[in-house]
Amino acid sequence: MNHRHFKLFKPYGYLSQFQTNAKHEINKKFLGELHDFPEGTMAIGRLDKDSEGLLLLTTNGKVSYDITSSKTDKEYYVQVDGEITAEAINMLQNGVTISHKSETYRTKLCKAFILDHKPNFPERAKKIRDERHGKTTWISLTINEGKFRQVRKMTAVVGFPTLRLVRVRVGTITLKGLEMGAVKEITIP
Repeated sequence: MNHRHFKLFKPYGYLSQFQTNAKHEINKKFLGELHDFPEGTMAIGRLDKDSEGLLLLTTNGKVSYDITSSKTDKEYYVQVDGEITAEAINMLQNGVTISHKSETYRTKLCKAFILDHKPNFPERAKKIRDERHGKTTWISLTINEGKFRQVRKMTAVVGFPTLRLVRVRVGTITLKGLEMGAVKEITIP
């Protein structure tokens, strides 16, 4: 069987799935509304409804397993509330304790730094508060794990809650060249 792979710029407000039987999700937006994917296509990992950016999709479960493993880096650009400190960046890099499934979890070492410029992303469907409500900072955070809402929990623990979260890279595959909501077929070795 010839498997197919895609990269998608997931917009804010979409669930990382194609359909649901859950009554509370009937009025939600799903990936199938963005493109006519082949039967058997699955999201590789997830981005929650409030997150945007690079989402990989495949018809090959083994590829999905390999990419979601801890061998693959995932890079996020994160807009946080306030002017993040060097101390907070250092804490993120060295791991912080977050809650996960009613237990505490220590995140692994990661890469974190302040971006020297504001990323050029399209405006989000739901407006984020503006500068009148205080300063914000854009940071890059690269992790190779993916606990539920991990990045949001990490920035909150160090005192700088996430306002906007955009995944820009998974392994060597980047968001570059995609408009919001666009899909491109790719080759994954």
